[in-house]
Amino acid sequence: MPPHPNGHLPAPTDHRPVVLGPMIAGALIALAPAAAPAQPAASRWPDRPVRLVVPFPPGGINDLVARIAGQRLSEQIQQPVVIDNRVGAGGTLGLGIAARANPDGYTLAFGATSTVAVSPALYRDLPYDPLRAFAPIAGLATVPSVVLVHPGVAAASMKELVALARARPGALNYASAGAGTSQHMGAELLKTMARVDMLHVPYKGGAAAIADLMGGQVQVQIEPLPTALPHVRSGKVRALAVTSPGRLPVLPDLPTVAEAAGLPGYDLMIWFGLLAPAGTPAPVVRRLADEVGRMLATPEVRERLAQQGADPMPRQSPEQFGAFIEKEIRRWAEVVKRSGARVD
Repeated sequence: MPPHPNGHLPAPTDHRPVVLGPMIAGALIALAPAAAPAQPAASRWPDRPVRLVVPFPPGGINDLVARIAGQRLSEQIQQPVVIDNRVGAGGTLGLGIAARANPDGYTLAFGATSTVAVSPALYRDLPYDPLRAFAPIAGLATVPSVVLVHPGVAAASMKELVALARARPGALNYASAGAGTSQHMGAELLKTMARVDMLHVPYKGGAAAIADLMGGQVQVQIEPLPTALPHVRSGKVRALAVTSPGRLPVLPDLPTVAEAAGLPGYDLMIWFGLLAPAGTPAPVVRRLADEVGRMLATPEVRERLAQQGADPMPRQSPEQFGAFIEKEIRRWAEVVKRSGARVD
């Protein structure tokens, strides 16, 4: 806001500068109240609502985890946490918006495997560098996926699916929620490790992809557990394996991809975490990391995550989460390079 007009001497009508004599100037200084030292902005954080940019549409697993975290964080910091869904370009549009935000602690970004670890290797003109544009805060949760096929596909197991793909190179289509998503990268990792060829069919979102899988327009899809389960239980799709390192309590009879396909080391766990624009004050980042740690320790949040098929990530410092992100970027860069995956 502009300064109050009483804080200025009136300008003379002839526009000549006002010159104060030394005695008058000294008297004015003596009468002026002493200015209070400026309080660092970080020490007052938060004193207004916080925006959490989620670069995915409402209703999906990314948005659900973000809303669980946002609601609890709001309760802990006693300020509203406003979810801002900014959708487009496989999630990179929203993350680019967050990267350019004022680094004052009042804009946060919801990061995920696809937008933080995969996109740097997949997009030529990424609007952000995940290692330079953001200050890592902490990981939130991980979610496994399920390998699904249409019931009409002549494969009742992962070994049969791999054999079918090898016998008919390029004949099988696999759906994804878009280039760079976990569905895309999970299938490319499978293709690379199993040495098979399947055609990628990207959609604008997971709902459209799984609808076409159920309709038989595509044959294969690797879908996050929360959105896969209802369709598996309805019998509209067939589940062959889970992408986690071990079997899941919710699907105890379903083997892992590693054991079912004979592919040791296959592991696809989607992860989610909080980021802040680079330059956000370190005390704010550490406060947020502490708040995330408190959040993930509460039975309420753990139960709500479990209802979505998600597991809370171990408590991390910002430095530990940053090291995790660097490792993930290297891992998925190698997968993209070996698979030849690209954004069309």
